[in-house]
This record gives sequence, C-alpha cells and structure tokens, in this order.
Amino acid sequence: MDSTILQQEHKATGSLYGWVLFAICFISGVFGGVTSTLMSVYLPVAVKDLLPDAGQDQTDQIAATINSVFILGWMFGGFSWGYVCDKAGRKWSVILSTACIGIFTLATAFAPGWTWVAVCRFFSGFGVGGVLVTTAIHIAETWSDKNRAIALGILSITIPVGIFSTGVIEYFVTDWRQAFYAGLFPVVLALISIKVIKESVSWEKTKDAAGQNESRRSLFRKDIRKDLLLACLIFGTMLIGLWAVLAWLPTWVQSLVTGTDAQHERGISMMLFAAGGLTGGLVSGWITNAIGVRRCMLICFAGCFILSYFLFRMQTTIAMPAYAGMVLIALFIGISQGALTVYIPELFPVEVRGAATGFCFNVGRLFTATAVFFVGSWAVLLGGYGQAIFYFSFVFLAGFILTLFSGKEKY
Repeated sequence: MDSTILQQEHKATGSLYGWVLFAICFISGVFGGVTSTLMSVYLPVAVKDLLPDAGQDQTDQIAATINSVFILGWMFGGFSWGYVCDKAGRKWSVILSTACIGIFTLATAFAPGWTWVAVCRFFSGFGVGGVLVTTAIHIAETWSDKNRAIALGILSITIPVGIFSTGVIEYFVTDWRQAFYAGLFPVVLALISIKVIKESVSWEKTKDAAGQNESRRSLFRKDIRKDLLLACLIFGTMLIGLWAVLAWLPTWVQSLVTGTDAQHERGISMMLFAAGGLTGGLVSGWITNAIGVRRCMLICFAGCFILSYFLFRMQTTIAMPAYAGMVLIALFIGISQGALTVYIPELFPVEVRGAATGFCFNVGRLFTATAVFFVGSWAVLLGGYGQAIFYFSFVFLAGFILTLFSGKEKY
C-alpha cells in the first residue's frame, strides 16, 4: 500500500475525537460479545421454556440450529457490511450494524417460539459480523501507525468483555427473556453515534477515484488474491476452533454437573473464558510487535490444540484444573484474535479494505456454522460433548500447519 496514503489515514490519535470514536467502537463491540453468547448461556433454559414437552433429541437439534443460524447471520453480515463500508462509508456502516445488534437482540426477548428466536439470532449475528469489520476498519484508518496495533489489539477484546458481561448477566438474571432486554443499549448507542461519528478521511479521498475505476473495487483482483486466500484460511481455522469451544462450553459444563441446573458453574465458566480472552487480546499488540504475527500465531494454534486435549479429554469434573484450562485456551485465542485484527486490514488497499477484511473475517463462518451444528448433533455418537469438541479442535492443528508454511509474514 502507498505509504503516503497510510500517512494521510492516521491523524486522529491522541485527539479528543479519536478517543471518542474508539470508545463508541469499543462499546459497540462489547454488545456484540454480549449478543454472541447470551443465547449460549441461556440455551438449556430457553429451549425448555419454548418447548416444554420436547424430548432430548429434539431439544439438542433445535439448540444446534439456533447456534448455527447465528453464526450464519454473522457470516453474511461480515460479507455485506464490508461492501457497505467501502461503498457508503465507514460512519454509517458502524452506526447501522450497531443498531441491527440492538433491535434483534431486544426482539428475541418477545419470542413466542423457537422459530422467532432463530430468525432474531440470524439478524443479531448479521449485526455482530458487521460491527467487528466496520469498527476495526474505522479505527485502522483513524489512529496513527505507532499506536494502531495497540488500539486494534485492545479493540479485539470487546468480544471477551461482552462474554464476561454475559456471564455476569447469567449469574444474576434467571429469566432468559429479561436478559435479552440488553439489546436496548446498542440501539441508544447507535442513535448517539449519528451526531458524534465522522467519516473516515482516507475513505473520502479514495471514493471518487475508485468510483471512476470500478476494477479497483474488485475483491478478487490479481494483486491481492494470494493474501486474500491465505488470510481466509488462517483466520477461518482459528474461528472454527473458537466457536466449537465457545458455543458448547456451557452445555459441556452442564453435562459434567449432574443433579442440578449448574447455573453458577455455567456463569463462572463463561466469565473465566472471557477473562482469558480479554487478557490475551489486551496484550496482543505488544506481543505481535515483539515477535511478529506469524510466530505469534504458531504459538497460539499449538497452545489451543494442546489445551483442547487437556480440557475436553482429560477433565471429567468441573474443578480447578478445568477452570484453569478454560482460562489458558481463551488466552491463546484472545492473542490470536488481536494479532489478526491488526494484520488483515493492512494487507489490502483502502478501496477494497472493508470488503476484503469482511471476506477474510467471515468466509470461514459457513464451515464454522456447520461445525457448531455437528458438535451438538454428534455429541452422543462421539461419546459426549467433550469428545465432540475435541475432535473439532483439530482445526487448530490445521491452522498451525497453514501458518508454518505461509511464507514471509506481512506485518
């Protein structure tokens, strides 16, 4: 990418507006994290409430469907909002994707049946996929080269902060419908943002030139194809492993606690998982700067695979070793997410940055949704949720191999 363009992009670091924009993007991402995991922690209770007479097989199938359609919505949202980000600008893509999260999270609270829940979860995911792309792009084009890695690394912890918040909500709020009233907050944030957020200077400078030469907006143009493919594969493998663990962690915890609802254990597990991911994302910028993104990702993939074996194959009770495993695997995942949030947008020029980043962030979600669905569907066949989650954790090993042979790193 042209160094002059990069220098023009990053001017707002340290200014009041730069910090205000960061705060809005951070809070929006946090609510994305809340929305992402709110149904996971309440899933056993919600499905029983919506289908009180359903058998275990039907309950597991519907729960798997609800989890999977959310990820599909996330995938389509990442694709769609990336193009909106390039065509209509960074400002409105951030505002509208944030509003989408809030509206459909709030609507879930009034669901008369599981079909309504599934539809709301799809569009909630649609908004979350957009927020993660649009906020990262806007911050990347606003903050200076010196501080951009740190800012984006901290921005990457929004999902863990949201997960932790979900654990707090689940710990104190028993009624799953009341928990989904949290959707009101991102709606208010979106309304406030209309008056506060400004358009990206770099996007405004390139939109006219790109409009006159549409080939510059081609996502699959020759000069970026290799980077596009590599980024998709590496990010996708980490994504599949993350969601195979995250979506079914509360259900796995419940399966190990017999004779009780395990509400507190589920809440604690989500808070610990979030704490590990939060810490990893928070320090990811410094680690990436120190050792390079390729080496950082190799360590993360290896750590996640080893810890998946320790956690889901060796632990048969919810005790201190299991809780420690949750924290450590989340730590490695958090570091990887921060590193990739810095790495991927900078691979692509401004005129296709939103679409390319959205594509890389979300192309793996189609396979992720399938994986999450089959974790639930194959749990009995494979000998329990722990076994099923571990088998899907082999994608971490695939990610390690891809990264190992990926060649010279860009960052």
